[in-house]
Amino acid sequence: MDSCVGVEREVDKILTKFNTINDHANRVLQDITNHVENLKQEFELCPPDHELTVQQVLIVKQTLNKVRDTVTRLTTDHRDLHSSVSRVGKCIDRHFTADFASCSREEVFSGPENERLLNQVICQHFYQQGMLDIAEYLAEEAGLTLEEEKTEPFSEINKILESLKKKDVTPALQWAVKHKEYLETQVCRVKNSFNTRSSYCVLNETFFLSQNSSLEFKLHQLQFITLIQKGMSHQAEAMQYARTHLTQYVQSHEKEIQNLMGMFLYLPQGLSGSPYAHYLTPTLWAEINELFMRDACNFLGLSIDSPLSICINAGCNALPALLNIKQAMQQRQVTGIWNGKDELPIEIDIGPDHQYHSVFACPILRQQSSELNPPMRLVCGHVISRDALNKLGNNANKLKCPYCPVEQNTSEAMLISF
Repeated sequence: MDSCVGVEREVDKILTKFNTINDHANRVLQDITNHVENLKQEFELCPPDHELTVQQVLIVKQTLNKVRDTVTRLTTDHRDLHSSVSRVGKCIDRHFTADFASCSREEVFSGPENERLLNQVICQHFYQQGMLDIAEYLAEEAGLTLEEEKTEPFSEINKILESLKKKDVTPALQWAVKHKEYLETQVCRVKNSFNTRSSYCVLNETFFLSQNSSLEFKLHQLQFITLIQKGMSHQAEAMQYARTHLTQYVQSHEKEIQNLMGMFLYLPQGLSGSPYAHYLTPTLWAEINELFMRDACNFLGLSIDSPLSICINAGCNALPALLNIKQAMQQRQVTGIWNGKDELPIEIDIGPDHQYHSVFACPILRQQSSELNPPMRLVCGHVISRDALNKLGNNANKLKCPYCPVEQNTSEAMLISF
């Protein structure tokens, strides 16, 4: 971020200098143009065989010298501007690293299987973005076999999104009605926990996520607004649509329906100046696109953003820290630590939007659990890794919990699974 601010500061200086030179050049050139035009008009008033006087010759020479000096000065300013622009390029080179190969591991994508997986991720990104032709062409070139049942949902979703861009809610309504049961799923939350005299620990927590989506109502709302926007000539049609489709949502969306019905009061005078004018803004259509995309991706078991875009965004957030630590390791000649393990040498915070790990991290050793180092539940209820358990246990296999004063045998620890 500091690098971007530094470069932006240099760019602002250039823009300010450019605007100053541009204003000065326009003003000076306009003055010279006016002076030459006036001189030309004076000469046109003279007789054809008129000879210039000494004073007129002097004026012409002064004008030529002024034009020459102005052009020279503008050329110098232009040359200085170019040198300032080149300084911006040097500033970019100074603040940003052009070679990112030091932070990459080429072996990650080497091999036929890894290349196939990478091509699949790219194809899925194109499908999710609606670029079906590109995805199919890439699949053909890469020799991928994409099953139709996996690609058909993306085609359907993108067709619906195209219809919504044209303010046609019919395909989206058909999709919402088709998956009505899923969209109205209720929450079921289950906790498996235990309580001890010294602590409370949750071993497992299961969520059946509730959609409880308002997608179908929002689509009917937009269709109603589209009808009532047409004016008094469609008042009866809008009223009939409300009776047919909106009455079923009275209990769940009573406030919204009351506001929609209030639009009829201002229909004769026009809705643009009414308290309900916010229903006419294009933001409602943008919101319904986002809502539909979210529900559709949830239904398909996908995130709203494609895995490829998530990886790229996470990598862009982590790259500055990786470059800094790589440079520090090279200066201290400890670059071997980087490749010593299949993990990064430091912990990088890439923001709350990129927190996906649900694995257990040992609070003692600060390491994620694995098959060889699983989480272990102590008698007191606290959980640490097996490596931490072995290191904390003394010769008599006695252990004092690092979080509470309970003493226990290491053999009493139980393997748990999250």
